Amino acid sequence: MNVIVLLKNLKRPVKVHLGPVRIGMLAVAGLLLPASLAGYLGFTWGNDYAHEHAIPSEWMSEVERQRGEVESARHIAQENLNALASRMGAMQAQVIRLDALGRRLVDLAGLEQGEFDFENPPAQGGPEESTPLASPPEIPDFLRSLDGLSRQIDDRQQQLSVLESWFLNRNLRTETFPAGRPVEKGWVSSYFGLRSDPFTGRRAHHHGIDIAGRKGSPVIAVGAGVVIWSGERSGYGRMVEVNHGNGYVTRYAHNQENTVQVGDTVAKGQTIALMGSSGRSTGPHVHFEVLRNNRVVDPMKYLRAAR
Repeated sequence: MNVIVLLKNLKRPVKVHLGPVRIGMLAVAGLLLPASLAGYLGFTWGNDYAHEHAIPSEWMSEVERQRGEVESARHIAQENLNALASRMGAMQAQVIRLDALGRRLVDLAGLEQGEFDFENPPAQGGPEESTPLASPPEIPDFLRSLDGLSRQIDDRQQQLSVLESWFLNRNLRTETFPAGRPVEKGWVSSYFGLRSDPFTGRRAHHHGIDIAGRKGSPVIAVGAGVVIWSGERSGYGRMVEVNHGNGYVTRYAHNQENTVQVGDTVAKGQTIALMGSSGRSTGPHVHFEVLRNNRVVDPMKYLRAAR
């Protein structure tokens, strides 16, 4: 097949001969050109589409990052709250102990209940401040404040414990110090010092005082202590001897019966014997002696000390 091509720049027409091979090549070219154009357009449109959708993907990454920060902040806040709850629980336990200690000290000191009332918060007051309140502290600052308060409570607890020890020691000294009468009823029949011996009539030193009374009436300890003698002793008859500590010892002699044994702990006012007339005695009475650092002293001032 011959094809005549007329071109403006040429003076005469160009004659092109198309054989079967050339016609096939043109046909293939006509089919490939649209496909190539379509592929190019698709590639270009795809790049534009991917570029346009890259921004929402970045937004999603930012959202995920912020979500992680929120979760981290929530975790930190929860840890702070847990620490706060634990600290508050410990402080409440300390306050309960301090209240119990305070009530015990009030009882030991014999103070008026209304003066130190540990059942209610302390009375406070004052005019309203015109200055606006400061903003609430941050959680870490609040925890530091709690730490300071906890240290103050520990300090108060230590001071109260020292005060309690002082009260207990004072109370112990009061209980062990020999003071009072060794009998509930009776009268002084012989005093401390020089006297006429009831058996010989001669002048002799009397190491204690004699308190006469009814036979079988209680003989009581004038102070708390430990029994170091309970039995017969020459001249004393049946005798009880009590060590009160701090160098003090008391003796109770001429008993009808001793009701305590060596090693027994006795309380102030406890019955330790029954009044009698055993040993070198002219009648029912208790011979009462007080020794201070192994030396006998006049018991009268200890009898008067309880008044």
